[in-house]
Amino acid sequence: MKLLFLIGYSNGGCVLRLNIFSGLIRKAAKKPEPGTSEPGSVDSKVFKDEELKNEKISRSLKKNVEYLDTILGRNVDAVFREFRLGAGKKENACLVYLDSLTDETRISENILKPLLLGVAGIDSPGDNLTDVVGKSILVAAEIRSKVYNMQDVVSEILYGGTALFIDGCEEAVITILKEWPQRPVDKADVEGTVRGPKESFNEIISVSTSLVRRRLRTPNLVIEGLNLGRMTHTSVAVAYLKGVVSPGLLKEVRQRIDRIDIDGILESGYIEELIQDDPYSPFPQIAYTERPDRVVAALLQGRVCVFTDGTPMVLFMPATFSDLVQNPEDYYERYHFATMIRLIRSLGLAVALLLPSFYIAITTFHQEMIPTQLLISIAASREGVPFPALVEALIMEITFEALREAGLRLPRAVGQAVSIVGALVIGQAAVQAGIVSPLMVIVVAVTGIASFMSPSYSLALALRLIRFPLMFLAATLGLFGVMTGVLAMLIHLAGLRSFGVPYLSPLTPLKISDLKDFVVRAPWWAMHKRPSELVKRNVRRIAPDLKPQPPTGSGDEKAFASGHESAGPNASTNGSGKHDKVRTPAVSRAGSKGGGGSGQGA
Repeated sequence: MKLLFLIGYSNGGCVLRLNIFSGLIRKAAKKPEPGTSEPGSVDSKVFKDEELKNEKISRSLKKNVEYLDTILGRNVDAVFREFRLGAGKKENACLVYLDSLTDETRISENILKPLLLGVAGIDSPGDNLTDVVGKSILVAAEIRSKVYNMQDVVSEILYGGTALFIDGCEEAVITILKEWPQRPVDKADVEGTVRGPKESFNEIISVSTSLVRRRLRTPNLVIEGLNLGRMTHTSVAVAYLKGVVSPGLLKEVRQRIDRIDIDGILESGYIEELIQDDPYSPFPQIAYTERPDRVVAALLQGRVCVFTDGTPMVLFMPATFSDLVQNPEDYYERYHFATMIRLIRSLGLAVALLLPSFYIAITTFHQEMIPTQLLISIAASREGVPFPALVEALIMEITFEALREAGLRLPRAVGQAVSIVGALVIGQAAVQAGIVSPLMVIVVAVTGIASFMSPSYSLALALRLIRFPLMFLAATLGLFGVMTGVLAMLIHLAGLRSFGVPYLSPLTPLKISDLKDFVVRAPWWAMHKRPSELVKRNVRRIAPDLKPQPPTGSGDEKAFASGHESAGPNASTNGSGKHDKVRTPAVSRAGSKGGGGSGQGA
């Protein structure tokens, strides 16, 4: 029942009117606001990093266990193992871990067994008990640290750690006994090679960094660690070589990575897209590789490398256009063959970009440029084709791209068969049906083969994308349109930067000394310095007098020959009159060896 009193004034008097309204008052059910949940639901409590960081570990074991149970208790792989320390069973303790990320056998042998048997007779107060446990009892386990807030505890548990809580202690002991499935170090799948190292990185960041450490044995190699992603907390490592890397470059890389604020990092491509200079350019401004030798070469040139947990691809920056068209194998073969291969590769990239456009422009607008016999052959092959050259090219290019994508996504054995058989069958059927001319099939096939010559998959994708606008320009403006498109692309490349380094370096701005490792690869003994655009200090990497030289005079040849006849000054005579050779230590000269790599040298 609801009473409503109305008070009114009439003729200077006060009249009280009482109106009684009866009925049932129903309250409309309020819908929960977006982002909130009803009490008691599964996601009623969302824990944030700030809240966990402010939650300190309590002296009460029960309180700590209850708090962690609210965070991890619903997980089927969460284990809370409560027990008493030592033979005296005086102190209560609890071990918290995820059995899907840890080795329970090692936990039982290296943690639980020592704690249950090795704490008897300890008279230390509760505050020092964690020190005794960490230094004297858990000697076989990998003890990472002692933590004092719940954020560190949860982070370590979710990364395969175990947290030990002891009643009366305000800290937890973190031990690492991780065990999770991982792919072994295998051959490089994307960047194959004939001569050179075969192994590649895998998805575990510690394994990837160890492969670099094994090759670069210097204390100047620094690998800094951090976590990215509000939800994933992905481990990321920034590697550089002290004394070689530019301080300005290192500072810029750190600032760009620190600005990243995203819920998850699943692959290094996330980081690449968030820290590149020009987000609208189709050309890659950061290179990536799965080969440890290429990462070591990049570090020796003064670059910064970024490792990401969960992917075998390692980023290195800055990256120029020449870095993307060079292959690590160029530095393992002699410079004659490396130069020849680079020239062929450069020609192949030009063909992959321009061949369809030139064919369309010449057959559409510039028939006078074609020799008469060839023109007659082209006209005969195009007889009966109902489409112009542009439509022909688009049909074949899209078909070829579809077959290439299908070959990548299908299983390897099936994908190769689909690509080869599909190309043969579809091409032959299209020619017989009169949809395309045989010459167009040849042009598209040569273009596709040339595009596979790019060592960088990202650069190949950029060239494939730019090829289509050039085809439209060729169909509308002829060779003038093609040249206009190429000129616009070159202007864009000339203004592009990768962490402040010109993209077309050392061609523009011109660096004569760096041209030794641009299109032509000079011999190692001629590339004395590191790339001048990258390194401003410690520029020399090879001693200046390493050019191999044969014996120049007859005196040297006689001395060399006499060295075989006599043991020389380092020989001693034994009792039988024979000479015993005395082994002398080899004298090493600093800087006499130079590391190979895929990049520029001066």
